[in-house]
Amino acid sequence: MPKINILPRSLANLIAAGEVVERPSSVVKELMENSIDAGSTKITVEIKNGGVRYIRITDNGCGIAREDVRAAFISHATSKISVQEDLDAIFTLGFRGEALASVAAVAHVEMLTKTEDEEIGTKYSISGGEEQELTDAGCPDGTTIMIRDLFYNTPARMKFLKKDMTEGSYVADVVSKIALSHPEISITLIKDNRRTLFTPGDGRLVTVINEVYGKDFGLALIECEGETGGISVKGYVSKPVHSRPNRTMQHLFVNGRYVKLPVAASALDNAYKNQIMVGKYPACVLFLTVNPSMVDVNVHPAKTQVRFASEKPVYDAIYFSVISALQRGDTPVKIRTEVKRNDHLFVPKTEVKQVEMPVKTEKISLSVDTSAEKKEVPPIEDMYKGIKRDFTPKPVYKPAPVVRETPTPMFSFEDEEDVLGMCKTAEKQAEEKEETKEEIVEIKEEKKEVPVPDFRVIGEAFNTYILVQTKKELLFLDKHAAHERIIFNSLKKQDRQIYSQMLMTPVTVTLSAKDYDAVLNNLEVFRKSGYCVDDFGEGTVRVTECPTELSDGDVAEIVAEIADKLAKNTSDPEPEKLDWLYHSTACRAAIKAGDNISHLEMEDLVKKVLTDDEVRYCPHGRPVMFSMSEYEIKKLFGRNG
Repeated sequence: MPKINILPRSLANLIAAGEVVERPSSVVKELMENSIDAGSTKITVEIKNGGVRYIRITDNGCGIAREDVRAAFISHATSKISVQEDLDAIFTLGFRGEALASVAAVAHVEMLTKTEDEEIGTKYSISGGEEQELTDAGCPDGTTIMIRDLFYNTPARMKFLKKDMTEGSYVADVVSKIALSHPEISITLIKDNRRTLFTPGDGRLVTVINEVYGKDFGLALIECEGETGGISVKGYVSKPVHSRPNRTMQHLFVNGRYVKLPVAASALDNAYKNQIMVGKYPACVLFLTVNPSMVDVNVHPAKTQVRFASEKPVYDAIYFSVISALQRGDTPVKIRTEVKRNDHLFVPKTEVKQVEMPVKTEKISLSVDTSAEKKEVPPIEDMYKGIKRDFTPKPVYKPAPVVRETPTPMFSFEDEEDVLGMCKTAEKQAEEKEETKEEIVEIKEEKKEVPVPDFRVIGEAFNTYILVQTKKELLFLDKHAAHERIIFNSLKKQDRQIYSQMLMTPVTVTLSAKDYDAVLNNLEVFRKSGYCVDDFGEGTVRVTECPTELSDGDVAEIVAEIADKLAKNTSDPEPEKLDWLYHSTACRAAIKAGDNISHLEMEDLVKKVLTDDEVRYCPHGRPVMFSMSEYEIKKLFGRNG
């Protein structure tokens, strides 16, 4: 049986250091957090060779008293907690008392520190966990720590480090995140004698965002603020059109601490659902303020993970704050028209390319309203006369009574299920109709109508994009994306029933065994979406009803598409499955790019978009509308006034 040995202190320190110090960026993170806890308003980080050979961190914090310097380098020595109860109310970033001891175990460390009360500072040197020097030193208030030759005594750790440039980028990422979390602190990063980051410490988060990620990223953000269940959320989220290919730009902070938070990622995904393209992710810089007793920050040596007593309030706080921000701050995307002066000509900066024109040109369909004055829009009831398509889904009532039928597609009543099927006298039915009318009138009176801004449809480009002129802007509206979103929102509304039409000829769809089984297990989902689907035997299902927005030619394709999704995602909740059906229905029911529509139809569609803030992105996440201001157009043509 092997003998049990007690490890020497030096070896134990090396093992412990491996949990905290993985690479130079780990050192920078731990020491910067100590500087913040010390009350610093200025922190300077300088590295060379990616931080492997040299790291220096200088702050103007409270400093360390001479008698406490040695103790600061002992494992589990800290000034931030003293009793067990303190763990339930941690506000500081560092509290384990491991940072200095771990760094000193694997590097040459030199500290210069002075408190405000001391007349002279202290210089302390330690290498590989062994003290080298403790003397007087002249230095300003605060602390400067220099780390040289990281992992000099653990060469096996060195081979896991990457190139200096890569390690330097890791350091820059850590410094950037800490700068974001504390905009009130001025932070400077110097890499190989070149300053690469500076934040002024003015307390404005947007200033730090612009410094760290650039102004273009900052302009793509919407301010986000809210509070739910005692958890406050504050910061910025990106507009759906400015989505990212991954989650690297999602920055979450809990009580000022940068953390990786899976529940936040889930809340963001659902808040942006049907507004962002598949495979894209929103960006954010969000700060959560939580009662310390609700969160455990002592679950990971690097303190990058936390655990909540309950994740539901956290999810709700983020979800509802982001939803509110998107509804309030997501405006049509501006078309960039930067220009530069070239002698006497104004030329677009990067938007125009010189191309060789073909001999044979394709004729572009552009219908233009040549009337000088804005046409007066006729009443809605007159507009639909003789028009091929209406943009408002309307009910089609069947000869036979249907459970989903209601007096109006706008409202449903909880007692409808109890009332249907019962034998009523004509007098009672008449009374109920009168009561229903009165209730509808009252509801309509409560709903505030959004004023329609002045606009004029001036034409359509490429038989796809409607051109709209307002007082100060030119709008480009994708008619398919807009109509698709309108139908999708209409289907999703909880205060209306899905109306069906009976197909003249039932549609049969033959499926694979897996898809066939998935459909039969989700017949109720189809029913709630306006489809009447039943088993036709031998791997075939029959569709006898579909939503009124559809033509029967689309039904088979939709059922086959949804069957495949149902088979692949059997554990998804019912609302998710309903969304798939709504999405597929809206996509196929909407007018298509290339479809010819009348001028009145264009005006009706534009009116619906301009009076509904929810119509900004199609369910795929593509923008419905872009805008260009009159001023930007003038700049393109070199007009000053």
